[in-house]
This record gives sequence, C-alpha cells and structure tokens, in this order.
Amino acid sequence: MNRAFSALYAGATCAVATWTALAAWGCAADVSVPDSVVVQRDVEYGKAGERVLTLDIVQPKQPSDTPRPVIVFIHGGAWRAGNKSQGVGLLTRFAATGNYFCVSVGYRLSGEATWPAQIHDCKAAIRFLKANAKKYNIDPEKIGVWGISAGGHLVSLLGTTADVKDLEGDCGWPEQSSRVACVVNFCGPTDFMAIGKLLKGDAVAAVSALLGGPIDQKADAAKQASPVTHVSKDDAPILIVHGTADNVVPFSQAEVFYQALKKAGVDATLVRIEGGGHGIGGPEVQRRVLNFFEKHLRGQKTEVSEEPINALAPAAKPKS
Repeated sequence: MNRAFSALYAGATCAVATWTALAAWGCAADVSVPDSVVVQRDVEYGKAGERVLTLDIVQPKQPSDTPRPVIVFIHGGAWRAGNKSQGVGLLTRFAATGNYFCVSVGYRLSGEATWPAQIHDCKAAIRFLKANAKKYNIDPEKIGVWGISAGGHLVSLLGTTADVKDLEGDCGWPEQSSRVACVVNFCGPTDFMAIGKLLKGDAVAAVSALLGGPIDQKADAAKQASPVTHVSKDDAPILIVHGTADNVVPFSQAEVFYQALKKAGVDATLVRIEGGGHGIGGPEVQRRVLNFFEKHLRGQKTEVSEEPINALAPAAKPKS
C-alpha cells in the first residue's frame, strides 16, 4: 500500500449502523486536511430548475504535469439524510498521495425530490467533470466512483446505465457522457423488488420514500432504479464489498448483482466481509479499494483478491 495513504488511514475505521445514521468509512466528516491537500467546497456543477447542485473538490496542492485520474464519492444516508461532507476525509487520503483529483457529490434527497432526481444529479456531476477536464487538469476517461449504502446504489447505477437516456436528466452538460471507468459499491442495494420481499421497517420505508410510494405500487420505478436491471457486457468494472451479516441491505443483494455482472461478462469482484454488518472498514478493505483504483484508474499491475475478509473484532474493554 502507498506509504502516505497507509499512514493517513491508520486507525481510521468506524461502524455504520443504519442508512439514516451513516458514518462514512474512516469517520471522515471531521478529518483534518494535511497541508498537501486543498479542499474547495460548494462548487456548482449543475441546476435542477432553480436548485443549485454542488460538490466539494479535494485535490493535491502540488500541480501535476499530466492529467490526474478522478475518484468521485457519493454519500449514503437512505437517500433521505447525509451530505457531501461525509466524503471529504475519505477522499483526503487519496488526494494526499498526489495521484488523485477527488470529488464528493451532493445530490437531492428524497424529502426534496423523488426518483430519478438522485441519479440525474450524480450523472450531471460526472458530465460536469468531463466538461471541465482541462480546467482541472483531469483525465475525463479515468473517473472512478465510490459509494456507501445509498451511495453504493447510486454508483452502481452510474456503472450500469451509461447509455440509458431516461436516467440522464437535464441538470447540465448534455453534450458530455456520464460513463465512468470503474465503480466501488460498499453495501449498496441493487434489486428493489427483492428488498421489498426480504425486509420490513425502516429499510423498506427508505426505498418507498425514494420511489414516491410503496414498492409494490411503484414497480416500474423500482425496476428502473435497480442496478441489476441494467447490467450489460459494456458496464464498468465493479468492486462490491458487503457484509454477510448485513441486516439493513441483505448480502443476497450483493450476490445477485455480482452473478448478473459475471453472467454478462463484466469485470466484477465481490469481497465478502464474513460476519460483517452494515459497516465496513479495516486495513485489508482499504488495501483492496486502493488496489482497485490503482488498477483501473492508473494502469498499475495490481490484483484485487476476492478472498473473504473477517469482520473487525470489537475493541477490547479496558481492564478495571
């Protein structure tokens, strides 16, 4: 693992309990930013009517002689909570290596606008980056996306719907493609019709709020919003990381998505967190995510193992 990346990650893991109380991997919202990194907040990337859409940029302070690849983070929170600040600390660790230009995207939550507003916003952010590639000295063909929970759902859609015109929206930069180079999905739902059959309570309520009504009454929207619906052979490479004991988004969501991707011939990797719930962290997970981005965004000869990872053991209680 890159030494700067490894050092910045030391001890930085935290549990994720629910979609509505998502604490980003690495407890990122209040992470201090090193002098080698510059953060630019609330950059306008588009508009939904009169509603301004913004993102945060996290980039190395040192200019690059060549265009940098991009990592885009999309936050979780059941599509009804959370904000783009959750991604800043996570992305700081990548920007600090000097190799990546990073962005954390804000999008309309379900209390403001229902489906498909969320994916319209995310796609507009990708198109904004491509339209401004020269300004930011970034490689428009090397944009990777990473999301947790609801964000994992949205990045999975970015990876599978590059040619789905109905999901592009009209929030800006229509001349650009929303296609991405690779995807990292942490515990994101991928098949909403199955979610409705498997779960009850808050998880189903969150999906219903996203779709604008009960899942069984919004079958067309549920199908359109499910990444598994759109799988095709030209999808971006996808890394799926999911806990086998996740009681918020069942592990079967990862399995079904992975199997569909492999059947279609997509470069897909599934990492099982044995005994893990709806929260993922630890140095081995970090290493595999870094290797995945290094491989697909920087062309490095690295491998991303599918060997299962044991969930982090709880911290030992201090002796009295």
